[in-house]
Amino acid sequence: MAVNLTDLSLPQLEGLKTQLDQEIEFLTSSIGQLKVVQTKYVEAKDSMNVLNKKNKGKELLVPLTSSMYVPGTLNDVENVFVDVGTGYYVEKNVEDSKAFFKRKIEFLTKQIEKVQPALQEKHAMKQAVIEVMNVKIQQLQQNQPASQVAVPTKA
Repeated sequence: MAVNLTDLSLPQLEGLKTQLDQEIEFLTSSIGQLKVVQTKYVEAKDSMNVLNKKNKGKELLVPLTSSMYVPGTLNDVENVFVDVGTGYYVEKNVEDSKAFFKRKIEFLTKQIEKVQPALQEKHAMKQAVIEVMNVKIQQLQQNQPASQVAVPTKA
């Protein structure tokens, strides 16, 4: 059911604007989270390029935490363990891992593309609400006689 914005009162318009602000914030946050995950998959896919025969046996730093590393040697350049979610890891060869990351990146791209139009629509709706609110505020100010406009004075 469509509602004509001009039929709504100023408090109703303010409530609708608040609701739209919350929805915009949620959708913006969702897109941001999807992009963070997408970036992680892109980085993981790109890092697979170091796994080749000429790097076998090379020394590297293995992260234990985000700020602590131990020295290690790259022995297996054909297989990796891939985090497939909820703490489960699956051993995959390099090509299967790249394909996995590619699918995840494509899936996230599609999800972002689905959310973007909804976000744009909410922004347009919010702008329409603001315009109607401004018109109503101007009408109220024009209908109010100058004598009723209270101007604070210092006593």
